[in-house]
Amino acid sequence: MTEEVGSRSVSALKMALISLLFIFILLSPCTAQVPLVVWTSEGYSLPALAEPSAGEIVAGGKLVSYLKSTLTTSPHNVVLFLQDKLSIDDFTVYGGVFGNKQDSVFVNLESALETSAHLVLPALAWSAAESVEELFHKEFGIPALHTEPAGLAQLQLSSSQPSLLVISLPYTTGTQSKELLRKNDETIGDVLTLLKSRGIPYTAVYTGLRPSHVTKDTPISNTGGFSGRSLLQVPTETAETAPVIFNSTTSGPCILFWADHLNVAYEDKPSFDLAPLTFNKTVTLDGSMCNETVSRLVLNYNNVLGYKSFQLVFAMRKIFFPVSGRNWMVMEHVQLNFDGETALFNSTRGINTPAEYSFHCQRVSNTESPLLVPSSATDKATQWTLLFTEFQIQSFTVTENFAYASDCASFFTPGIWMGLLTTLLMVFILTYGLHMIMQLRTMDRFDDPKGPVISVPQNE
Repeated sequence: MTEEVGSRSVSALKMALISLLFIFILLSPCTAQVPLVVWTSEGYSLPALAEPSAGEIVAGGKLVSYLKSTLTTSPHNVVLFLQDKLSIDDFTVYGGVFGNKQDSVFVNLESALETSAHLVLPALAWSAAESVEELFHKEFGIPALHTEPAGLAQLQLSSSQPSLLVISLPYTTGTQSKELLRKNDETIGDVLTLLKSRGIPYTAVYTGLRPSHVTKDTPISNTGGFSGRSLLQVPTETAETAPVIFNSTTSGPCILFWADHLNVAYEDKPSFDLAPLTFNKTVTLDGSMCNETVSRLVLNYNNVLGYKSFQLVFAMRKIFFPVSGRNWMVMEHVQLNFDGETALFNSTRGINTPAEYSFHCQRVSNTESPLLVPSSATDKATQWTLLFTEFQIQSFTVTENFAYASDCASFFTPGIWMGLLTTLLMVFILTYGLHMIMQLRTMDRFDDPKGPVISVPQNE
């Protein structure tokens, strides 16, 4: 009875260790990383190695030190199981870490780890995983032998001579991945059983050449929007839109333009959004031009707000400012042309950026903190309302994508000013209090009850 309880305790301890190791794998970042597992045959141990800290990505140099340290005490018959793709998700989804161990597809692998010394590298840079075979080749000085499990029985292996066997394992995505991983685990089990039956000690390594699951960190898109990770919600579908690109006949693309909304309204009429017409490749750019110092983007529409012909024009100029010692892109004005009439909005402040950058502003309007103002009080522009959201434009130094964006938002926002003023007020109160404390003085003389009473003469 005591032996049975002790056996169960040892088994539970081993399972807890395996679960802990694979939880470390789970917690490690999985972008462009693969796990690597090293274990030995029964009776052999691995040197005490400092396991990588949580989240650490093991690169090539550290991998070399791990493998060299491992080979100091482990057998020099190395079996390298190289799977086409492998990620920690394969262990956590299909392994017996959180679910029923009987449903695990890694039965042979987990059994081998339970009964032998092992080392788990949760996050190995996949570029380093590609060089695992070369690292062993340099260490042993013998070429790697690529073989199939069926042909392994025909090889003459010796426990005294080092050998490097490479067994390639396939991988597929989709519904068949679980069954294929189960077959790969059976292959690992067959190879280990064969080596054990022939009495050949071994060091086994299991890793992948590429990650099978990569967490996508979506960058800022050309549309100027931010698309990041979302939790517990269905991924939103993004429209397949692209910025407006005007190409010069001599220098290629020279103007890039994007906005979420281009709302225009005349007097008290409802506003009209030009963005759907602008970014679905139906708008024409007739009249647009660009050269070394001047650029002009003309967006032509038909039947907008009751006007047969409608144009939205952005005029920009490159100007050299001696104070900054560099060229700047300055938007001179925004113009509306509608059935022969014109509304002109001057850009008096804010719409400028170094020529190498793009300009971005969350809201460009002629009413809310206006960046656009009518050219005169009598101009038709006083009857129009413009509101452009997530506005971004670039000219003069243009490639296929937007360059770094210079934003219109000032550094000293109202929140920052409130924090600064509150801090200054608290510093003033503290300084005044310290000053008052430092001015405290003790009395020069005190009444002595045993001595003569202090008398203050009074003049009659």
